[in-house]
Amino acid sequence: MVHLSDMSFPPLKNDLIIRAAFGEVVERVPVWIMRQAGRYLPEFREERKKHDFFTICQTPELACEVTLQPIRRFDLDAAIIFSDILVIPQALGMEVLMKTGVGPVFPDPLVTPADLDKLDVNVDVSTKLKYVYEAITLTRHKLEGKVPLIGFSGAPYTLMGYMIEGGGSKTMSKAKKWLYTQPEASHKLLKLLTKVIIAYLIEQVAAGAQLLQVFESSAEYLGPALFEKYSLPYLEEIAAGVKQGITQRGLGDVPLIVFAKGAYHSISKLSYTGYNVVGLDWTVDPNIARDFVHIAVQGNLDPCALYSPKEDLIEKTTEMVRQFGVRNYIANLGHGIYPDMDPESVRTFVDTVHSVSEEIMKKGDPYSQLYT
Repeated sequence: MVHLSDMSFPPLKNDLIIRAAFGEVVERVPVWIMRQAGRYLPEFREERKKHDFFTICQTPELACEVTLQPIRRFDLDAAIIFSDILVIPQALGMEVLMKTGVGPVFPDPLVTPADLDKLDVNVDVSTKLKYVYEAITLTRHKLEGKVPLIGFSGAPYTLMGYMIEGGGSKTMSKAKKWLYTQPEASHKLLKLLTKVIIAYLIEQVAAGAQLLQVFESSAEYLGPALFEKYSLPYLEEIAAGVKQGITQRGLGDVPLIVFAKGAYHSISKLSYTGYNVVGLDWTVDPNIARDFVHIAVQGNLDPCALYSPKEDLIEKTTEMVRQFGVRNYIANLGHGIYPDMDPESVRTFVDTVHSVSEEIMKKGDPYSQLYT
């Protein structure tokens, strides 16, 4: 039986992704997939028949189980804890429902700046989100050192968008209206979220997370000017705050990944915000990314490419690896995997990344020496 107070974790057997994130030489390119624990797996769908979404998130044993499901199936180089970015709005006192066929729904979203008074600005995430940390600790033990465990959070603007829109949106027009008409209130909310996110991520590391990713999934709705005013400064503050916090608590050096979907215009600036890795969506040309990003990169196969016939998927994956090169690189999709995907396409993707990168390394291909 695992005791959640036991922080003596099994030795790590595969540290490829950690070394790649820090720019060290690796034997093959590490690979994981955003939303790798999810609805495309039949075993996950079986769990969902028995439990609603947030019950899984809030029950450490269930969150651990679904986190491990893709690790049992595929030769992935990292696990990512099963949770959701919207646990932070929940911790702040907002109700969030996960409706089948719709997605997340906020019955009482933020409408005016006065609604900010409803939020618990003094929330203690060390207790309010304890179930996440317990899931992380349990999963670290259950992984038995096979691969590292990634923790994560949504970024401030992305969370702000959900909290104002009341759910997903194709335009984020309500949230963007705040930026144009209520700049002071917008910054007030973003500052609150930043403070909470920093505390949340530090606690994840204390619980056993070995890497962290910050998801600015709604960056695509912001042009360069809005992104640099309402997203970039807060992303930078998170990186600095987390690094300072884990250092003060003697938690070691944990790599940070930032994924700002759609912020192709700012990938160079993102690489100077204090993160170790810049995640790229599928719209970014690998060659351009290498020209503008001076640290490790992650990505970026189009998730829809996994619908391709096996031979075509192998070809597309091979091309991606060769374009990025095998140094300072973590392979992934350019966004989360879709729920109707064939799991065998994941196997093809993962195995191809490994085999192609190993071949490049063995041949001494020039690409393996480009990024030092």
